[in-house]
Amino acid sequence: MAAKRILMLVGDFGEDYEIMVPFQALLAVGHTVHAVCPDKKSGESVATAIHDFEGQQTYSEKRGHNFALNASFADVKPEAYDALLIPGGRAPEYLRLNPRVLEIVRHFFSAGKPVAAICHGAQILTGAGVLKGRKCSAYPACRAEVEVAGGVYADIAIDGAFTEGNLVSAPAWPAHPAWIAQFLQLLGTKITL
Repeated sequence: MAAKRILMLVGDFGEDYEIMVPFQALLAVGHTVHAVCPDKKSGESVATAIHDFEGQQTYSEKRGHNFALNASFADVKPEAYDALLIPGGRAPEYLRLNPRVLEIVRHFFSAGKPVAAICHGAQILTGAGVLKGRKCSAYPACRAEVEVAGGVYADIAIDGAFTEGNLVSAPAWPAHPAWIAQFLQLLGTKITL
């Protein structure tokens, strides 16, 4: 397996686990991951948020960690990357308003490169207009957005993941084992024990 170059789009108050865990897991198996945020440079940080399921009607939110970016958004050339990773949290609601973010996302879909989106990451996919006729999972509160964008909502367990073509999606961080495993399959990563 050749190591892949993966672009990760993050922003302030993206979900802590959905940024940290896949970033570290992909590095651990030998891939290169460049974490970028609009208007920020390598070495700067984004603030994360921790979302938890504590019995209320929706998730709770607490301040997470500072996550250091290791690449500069202004330098991103999407054609230089093999795959795209989009974490959830609150960041996608405003990242989807950035025309360059949407242009980058469209590149990965038009080129058929692997894309992994989790939770509210689907908001960026809807903003980019890439879900028409596609099946996609997301946090259940994003179902309406997936459907309005012409997608079919994959109503799966909170710890499940769904792959269709080049897109692997999941509802939230409890799905990390399934979501990351399916993304690794799309990347052609083989792990032997």
